[in-house]
Amino acid sequence: MSLMSGNAPQQAFPFSAIVGQDAMKLALLLNVVNPAIGGLLIRGEKGTAKSTAARALTTLLPELDVVMGCPFSCAPSAPFPDCPFCSTTPGRQPTRRQVRLVELPVSATEEAVVGSLDIETAIKEGRRRFEPGLLAAAHRGILYIDEVNLLNDHVVDVLLDAAAMGRNYVEREGVSFGHPAAFILIGTMNPEEGELRPQFIDRFGLAVQIERLDDPDRRTEVVRRRMAYEEDAAAFAARWADEESRERERVLAAVALLPSVTVSDELLVLMARLCAEHQVDGLRADIVMHKAARTVTAYRGRTTVTPEDVMAVAEMALLHRMRRQPFDEPTLDRDRLKELAEEIGQKTTRRQEPETGDATPPEPPPDSGEDSSQDGEQSVAQAGQPFQVRPLNLRARDRRQRPSLGRRTASQVQGHHGRYVRAAVPHGKVTDLALDATLRAAAPMQVRRQTATLGNLALQVEPWDLRQKERESKVGNLIVFVVDASGSMGAQRRMESTKGAVASLLLDAYQRRDQVALIAFRGARSEVVLPPTGSAQQARRSLEEIPTGGRTPLAHALLEARKLIVQQRQRDPNMVPLMVLLSDGHANVGVSGGDPFEEAMRIAAWFRAERVETIALDPAPRANRFGLMPKVASALGGRYMPVDDLRADVIQKAVRSAQEKGL
Repeated sequence: MSLMSGNAPQQAFPFSAIVGQDAMKLALLLNVVNPAIGGLLIRGEKGTAKSTAARALTTLLPELDVVMGCPFSCAPSAPFPDCPFCSTTPGRQPTRRQVRLVELPVSATEEAVVGSLDIETAIKEGRRRFEPGLLAAAHRGILYIDEVNLLNDHVVDVLLDAAAMGRNYVEREGVSFGHPAAFILIGTMNPEEGELRPQFIDRFGLAVQIERLDDPDRRTEVVRRRMAYEEDAAAFAARWADEESRERERVLAAVALLPSVTVSDELLVLMARLCAEHQVDGLRADIVMHKAARTVTAYRGRTTVTPEDVMAVAEMALLHRMRRQPFDEPTLDRDRLKELAEEIGQKTTRRQEPETGDATPPEPPPDSGEDSSQDGEQSVAQAGQPFQVRPLNLRARDRRQRPSLGRRTASQVQGHHGRYVRAAVPHGKVTDLALDATLRAAAPMQVRRQTATLGNLALQVEPWDLRQKERESKVGNLIVFVVDASGSMGAQRRMESTKGAVASLLLDAYQRRDQVALIAFRGARSEVVLPPTGSAQQARRSLEEIPTGGRTPLAHALLEARKLIVQQRQRDPNMVPLMVLLSDGHANVGVSGGDPFEEAMRIAAWFRAERVETIALDPAPRANRFGLMPKVASALGGRYMPVDDLRADVIQKAVRSAQEKGL
């Protein structure tokens, strides 16, 4: 567990000193005043003060009374009944400390998050022994997750369940343990690195989109303040002490005022209309908007919610919940929001009671086979209509254990999720006990062991009897799209169908939690148009901008794909690559002066030797009289497939036809 960045001064950057980002700061404060809102998801580019704001938030909260040494942060006056520390430690000593910010690393396993039960102790000694995880450390504090979209899906699931219920529950082989886990959940993400799944993103109460600072004066002020902080953090904090104190008092006053805040029926109708018009599924948005509107009203020192209060939080509650397609950016019709608010406001103006308080925080900002063009001639083809692709499921060719992060390739996985396929002798501590295999290993020795222990144990298990479960599940891939953009691809709208196929595969990759990369080749070279990313929107934009024209440097493209895969394997040995080549195969630009097609075949052999899964998609199989793409697929050691056969409906029609014929 890390409480502060290793390179930053120990003194937190003052919350009040953060330049701009008013929507983010308001959303954070609302969650502090009313944790029932359900947390905050901060979307934005790197370097936009997301982490700084989360860490600074702890300084605005009052100190906690806790039991000294308790890993669950129990309150001295009311420890939870099953606390193994407080129930066994006489004379508990109370102490006070600052609210804790627990940072959850992207690499965290489920056991590190929820904690672990020592099954060996349960079997051998007949007692429960629980090792607390990060959720226990975050109780009564803040749980901060940087790059939440890169977390293992199972980890995200248990986090959000704990945040919703305020309790963490762990069960392994019939042994269970639960403890309180009430915390403010703050997650950040860079949309360019991929989205959270819709069912997860909805569980965050509020979401804000960070605005890039384009004003030179404001950017200069950011740098000036940061340099002053790094030079002398204590002196910088002292200069902002009065502002911090006022903000702290305002938060405490809002907490006291919140129970008195009321919402009129007209404004409830406004909230419902806002959610309905933005096609929000379910009622969570309505409920969160109600809580947030009451909270911002209390923060502003009033007791009656106004349309302006609703407008201050509407975008935060709706932004991440609006129904949209994977390639669509989250956008909100702010003009329509204002129209609805004005319409309802006219009905409620006469009913507002006198208000108190004058401080108002900033509100959120608003085919011959020949190349048909010369190297200098270019055109940009539109992508064809995406379609549902046939299942392209794979199986990892090694026995490496990987995080369960996707839905395409069957592989051994880490943790307690996945199908139990076999048991093995553990290497180190047992983390997932195979009880059946353990009992089978211990059974033949029971007569001898009962004699040695005078028969006072029903079951005697030794450490060498223990067996570890090996589980299998689906994991994600890195799909490297290698797209032929040469002049011959412009014939008979081949590029349009090719882009349509890639767009369809991108949609499939998004649904299966794959990373994608895009390489285009034309003229005399190839280019990595898009480095590996999980963002379907960014991949779609890059695809649409690829021009067509020039010759076909297939060998260069395969070399570029090989280089990218090697680099990614070095960065992440768990990565499972899949290379998808879309081309007509008419290679006419070589690497070293030899026959261009033969050079491409020699390079393709590397993918076969390294056991990289490949698919060769042919956009024009009928016009390819030389059968080039089947030869490329054979050299790659992969599958050959005409683009039209990629469609799921083609497979479905073939199945129906076979059924009708009685096959």
